[in-house]
Amino acid sequence: MTTAPQLVVHRDKELMAQAAAARLITRIVDAQSSRGEASVVLTGGRNGNGLLAALAAAPARDAIDWSRLDLWWGDERFLPEGDPDRNVTQAREALLDAVPLDPERVHAMPASDGPHGSDVEAAAAAYAAELAAAAGPEDHGPVPSFDVLMLGLGPDTHVASLFPELPAVRETERTVVGVHGAPKPPPTRITLTLPAIRAAREVWLLAAGEDKAEAAAIALSGAGEIQGPAAGAYGRSRTLWLLDAAAASQLPRSLYPPATP
Repeated sequence: MTTAPQLVVHRDKELMAQAAAARLITRIVDAQSSRGEASVVLTGGRNGNGLLAALAAAPARDAIDWSRLDLWWGDERFLPEGDPDRNVTQAREALLDAVPLDPERVHAMPASDGPHGSDVEAAAAAYAAELAAAAGPEDHGPVPSFDVLMLGLGPDTHVASLFPELPAVRETERTVVGVHGAPKPPPTRITLTLPAIRAAREVWLLAAGEDKAEAAAIALSGAGEIQGPAAGAYGRSRTLWLLDAAAASQLPRSLYPPATP
């Protein structure tokens, strides 16, 4: 079932990051209160990392029981462990090294010098197996029902490493695939597919900056998911677009929400 997107527009990217971090803390605490644990899918890029840095600086972060939080990734650059361009490396720097996570619950995607070597398809299959092992009978298929799955929006409307027209965005069966020939470097990546993304309870799309304005307008104006992958990213109970004013500047007025701080 498609959930209609809800939009929240903030004045600037700093405010957006702080508000999104506060929203994420609340969501994790609520999930832990009701089920004892929570699971979140992280995204890289400047907005994903900005949110993590804001979360690291938020006094309320201590309300989270970090030992009962599972962290997954929506995509990863297929580079060696510790490479500064890997999303997990950037996430560790922005937040993860500063909080008492259970290392067993930090599910990084495999590196190109890991057990699968340079075989990105094998690495993707291994991550799919790890997701399937974490899924329970109450979940909707071979991935956990993530509490929040976050995605950055690319200027070409890509989300995770699902790029317009490339094979990964057309995948309907597998939950994780290798990507070859991505139009932005590095060309080889691992990504969740749209079926895995749509298993999440909530999907949050983050976009800040004028370079994201056209992509946001396209994705929110009824584009098809093959041409505009962000249009195909939605959660089972909620789809939330968190934008700054610059990223929202080309949205049709009919979509623009009432004034938000």
